[in-house]
Amino acid sequence: MQQSLFNPGQIILPQAELDYREDFLSRQKADELLACFRQSLDWRQDFIKLYGKVVKIPRLQAWYGDPGSDYRYSGLTLSPLPWTESLAWLKQACEQACGHKFNAVLANWYRDGTDSMGWHADNEPELGQEPVIASVSLGTSRNLDFRHMASNEKYRIALHHGSLLIMRGTTQQHWQHAIAKSRQVSEERINLTFRYIMR
Repeated sequence: MQQSLFNPGQIILPQAELDYREDFLSRQKADELLACFRQSLDWRQDFIKLYGKVVKIPRLQAWYGDPGSDYRYSGLTLSPLPWTESLAWLKQACEQACGHKFNAVLANWYRDGTDSMGWHADNEPELGQEPVIASVSLGTSRNLDFRHMASNEKYRIALHHGSLLIMRGTTQQHWQHAIAKSRQVSEERINLTFRYIMR
């Protein structure tokens, strides 16, 4: 990993717009939402197509949003469940922080360090050319790695409990991101990425 990014606030990467807010949620509110989402969301473990093979994703996920905000990636189509009260509250908080409207959220539950997410960019057509994505982290800290698609430069940022990472502009056109497996991690993390699905 070439460089680590620890400073809160605007993160300077070429051809990217990133804004990290470590204290987006109070500790009490973050604890409350972690317990709520663990129990109340409709978690599932789907299968996706990866390099021509059908594999089980190494985490649990849930998709919520406005009616018609279907999301497609890696051969999988997710149809939204209706907003819960807590998800709707968090959506509004993210909208105020970003100055941008969202109509769907992808929740990922990393049960421990054996759960992960491979290299990818959120560049599906229904997200538009320059999507705004608000990523809220709850639970144990996990490293989010970035890799430039052309230069292969790599950067890392630790996402902490109650933090918000905003990705916008041309970030998804030039950078992939991933969460690697880690033997050092034994506790859970829930990540919620709010986005706007174009219909």
